[in-house]
Amino acid sequence: FVPDFGTVVSMMQFNMYHSYTVDEHLIRTVGIVSEIDRGESEKHHPLSHRLIRALESRRRVIYVAAFLHDVAKGRPEDHSIAGARIARAVSPRLGLDPEESELVAWLIEHHLDMSTIAQSRDLSDPKTAQDFARVVETPERLSLLLLLTVADIRAVGPTTWNGWKGQLLRTLYAVTEPLVAGGTGTNRGVERITAAQDGFRAAAASGGHGADHIESYIRRHYADYWLRTDTKKQVEHMQLITGAERAGRTFATDFATDTFTAVTELTVLAPNHARLLSLFAGACAAAGANIVGAHIATTRDGFALDTFLLQREFDREEDERRRAERIGESIGKLLEGSIRLQTLMGRKREVKGTIRAFTVAPEVVIDNEVSDQFTVLDVAGLDRPGLLYEVTTALSDLNLDITSAHITTFGERAVDTFYVTDLTNKKIVAPVRQKAIRERLTAILAAVPEAAKA
Repeated sequence: FVPDFGTVVSMMQFNMYHSYTVDEHLIRTVGIVSEIDRGESEKHHPLSHRLIRALESRRRVIYVAAFLHDVAKGRPEDHSIAGARIARAVSPRLGLDPEESELVAWLIEHHLDMSTIAQSRDLSDPKTAQDFARVVETPERLSLLLLLTVADIRAVGPTTWNGWKGQLLRTLYAVTEPLVAGGTGTNRGVERITAAQDGFRAAAASGGHGADHIESYIRRHYADYWLRTDTKKQVEHMQLITGAERAGRTFATDFATDTFTAVTELTVLAPNHARLLSLFAGACAAAGANIVGAHIATTRDGFALDTFLLQREFDREEDERRRAERIGESIGKLLEGSIRLQTLMGRKREVKGTIRAFTVAPEVVIDNEVSDQFTVLDVAGLDRPGLLYEVTTALSDLNLDITSAHITTFGERAVDTFYVTDLTNKKIVAPVRQKAIRERLTAILAAVPEAAKA
């Protein structure tokens, strides 16, 4: 009935990111849209639940887009563009009118955009929302694209989705919606920050925190913190900082494990300095921990409040907690100088055998158009423990100041984005300087660790 679908039946995707064949992934995507449509995912996807109610007249569009979004995989051309072309031919046969067919084609052509931007761009940078709004153009497209993106990510595999990704997508939607709705977004952004702070006030007060203490905590954080961190996590951060202050310490860690998503979340509070991210990444690498995501934040009073998502290693909760504790202790020893990073890295564990089976071409993109204030470095290559440490160390050696880092992993492929300036807070524009950065990072990405050689 749909011959194009036949070309992806039982088609394997040879990577560690996708758990299913293409046809099963597509059918699972439709199933997740249906789950949201039936109201069964309101707790995990509150925004999607609300939007699908408001898009009743477009139900056919989102279902058909979910069914066809990867139908062109395996072809030599970009599967998003080829898929849009197929959708324009197939949709009328499925009963869609010309407007609906064109909307399905647009969704398929752009079905990766929202996920990519949410995970690899600084959502507090106004230009991020402005550029995305120019692609989306209308509130309806934005809503439909969010729904498709959520269903697509969840259908990739049982451990692909996590609350972190959900928060990023909701934030991107929130900063873009005012722009496509016809406003400038400036006032709406202020309103969102105020609403987030009010939500925090209520949650913190219900937890027994006093009003003065709550207001003091609010003043410590920049606007992007309130836009990019959910309320529950904000309260946990305040408890972490409060506990450290009462104990007279400037360093503290907290962690949470999630068996379902196979992720352990490690949060670190420490005085901020240029090589802090590199030290954190080195401690994780020394423990053989694979960083699959990171949120880098700085307070107004000079502290770093960084959270790392670590790929879970142990089935038993106690074993995983002990691993997180060891990493936290190593970071503390590095900061106090009682142990050297070179000593820790000497104990680095070998690269997992599964990753050795893959090759990923190194890619370094230096972009001065994405942000008005920063140079954006997109770095992609074969993932391995220690890669983030090596890259961030190189950036420090190159005298680059990292303002924002966005760490994502797609199976065996690491895609890291850094918003940087030189030490005078200027963009990196000199061709010679760009060439040096590109060559240094490419060499790191192309290097084969000794453990992998063995």
